[in-house]
Amino acid sequence: MEALLFLIAVTAIFGVVVMPALRRRKERQELERAAQQTAGGAGPGPGPGPGGRWRDGGAGEEPYHDTGLVPVDQLDLRLPGPDPELVTTLEEVRRTQNWRPAGQLLALTDDSELRWQRVQSLAGAAAMELAHWRASGQPMEDAPAPGDGRLSLSKEAPRHDAGWLRRWRQEEPADVGGAQVYAQFLVWQAMSDTGSADHRIVLEEARTVAGEAARLAPSDPIPYITELFIARGLSYRRADFESLWANVTQRDPQHMGAHLAALPYWAEKWHGSRQDAEGFARSAAGAAPAGSLLPALPLFAVYEHLPEVQLSAGMYQGAVIKDAIEAAQFAVNNVRPGHPVEAHVRHLLLCFLVRAERYAEAAEQVRAVDGYVGAIPWVDGQHPAQEYAAYRALAITRQ
Repeated sequence: MEALLFLIAVTAIFGVVVMPALRRRKERQELERAAQQTAGGAGPGPGPGPGGRWRDGGAGEEPYHDTGLVPVDQLDLRLPGPDPELVTTLEEVRRTQNWRPAGQLLALTDDSELRWQRVQSLAGAAAMELAHWRASGQPMEDAPAPGDGRLSLSKEAPRHDAGWLRRWRQEEPADVGGAQVYAQFLVWQAMSDTGSADHRIVLEEARTVAGEAARLAPSDPIPYITELFIARGLSYRRADFESLWANVTQRDPQHMGAHLAALPYWAEKWHGSRQDAEGFARSAAGAAPAGSLLPALPLFAVYEHLPEVQLSAGMYQGAVIKDAIEAAQFAVNNVRPGHPVEAHVRHLLLCFLVRAERYAEAAEQVRAVDGYVGAIPWVDGQHPAQEYAAYRALAITRQ
């Protein structure tokens, strides 16, 4: 009897722990081999690539002209998809360290989904620029504090340390675009190191700046969407979060970016549960009008609750994930052309379709978003460009 119990225990351990670990190792090896097929050798470290585009380290210089794919060291970490006006603005701002092109672009951006995406990208570009500058060990610009009346007398070449954003706030404190970008920048700074001693202090400052932005443009949902991130980090009570969410939906009830920002609060790893997150996603998807991206929201809820240990090799062919994938495909196939948040959905679809071994459908997503990696799931990893390139390679080579 003891021998039988021992055999049963060993079999259970092998099935629950060893086999999933072997499957994860095989998947990781396949992704690494796929990445090597599209880019070999060691490449440059993180930093601005050709034209000032931000890249992820670890990719080689393998020619890509035969495949039509963007070389890994030229994948843009700042954006989820193409936005030529924003790219031109980002490159001009970084080259000159003059904030005015960014201010002019936002002043001309009326679409709230596009404005949200551009605020996110401008803030993210500033955060990456500052991080790269600090990593280089160079001193920070002696920037005057807001309102102290001092001017920098430096005649040196522009320092690429995100000084343009500080000057934007100093020179035009009543500019709503500058306030929105700075509030989101502070959120990214706080979220980049949640264990730091000043994490909450930075989030509190972000909330103050977001409040200023809301007063400058009362009908704009962007400051309230930024506060959704802050609410997660500062552990808002449910009643307070729901009040904040009401401020968002009063201004734009179908805003896809707002729903993406709100969803993690309801997830199990933050302040809710799987049931809360799935309920939030299903409710939004069910009430979505024709042409909305909201039917894709359940796929993001699934992503928020993927298990650390994959107990079933066929999990991605299961009914729950299959239904979420098909709803997301329906959304991107029926959304208005050029929707600013469409690329976010396609990046997550690429990930799930590859895992579900639906490579031809995954390749369709590659063709739609290639060149950009500023989206979930890649930004959740240590090397977004490499991880995207690995999935891209599997989709293209196995379609």
